Amino acid sequence: MIELRPISVDNIELLAEKYNMSVEDANNLIARSDSELYENKYFKMLVVLNGASCVGIVSLYEHSASVISIGPDIFVEYRKRGYGTEAMKLAMDIAREEGFTIVCQQIRTNNNASIKLHESLGFETDNYIFKNRNDNEVSIYLKSLL
Repeated sequence: MIELRPISVDNIELLAEKYNMSVEDANNLIARSDSELYENKYFKMLVVLNGASCVGIVSLYEHSASVISIGPDIFVEYRKRGYGTEAMKLAMDIAREEGFTIVCQQIRTNNNASIKLHESLGFETDNYIFKNRNDNEVSIYLKSLL
């Protein structure tokens, strides 16, 4: 059984290590999450905990008053144990509680694990492929939270 908790200064070294960022950048990211705002939109980062072990991070980012994206990142050494599925379910509950009604995900077309995860959770896609701002080929996956 996992749980999600807000990211905190206790996680600075973890962020710096896992995402190859400076301690200052990690601290700034935590401050943005604490404020629940990034670019004037709802933003929250949560650690994924299995007991005392941090197994990943989930971020929530508002696109509009009703649309949010959820970015699960289960660390490599903890993958294929169901943590991503459970983290997504808990994150969708949080999104619903915050008033969002649609989850919209951009998923790289070569990310088979993420595609399988989202399909297992009932996300739908029209399989239209486009290049995102990072020049990755992606498709949009949607799920209603109603």
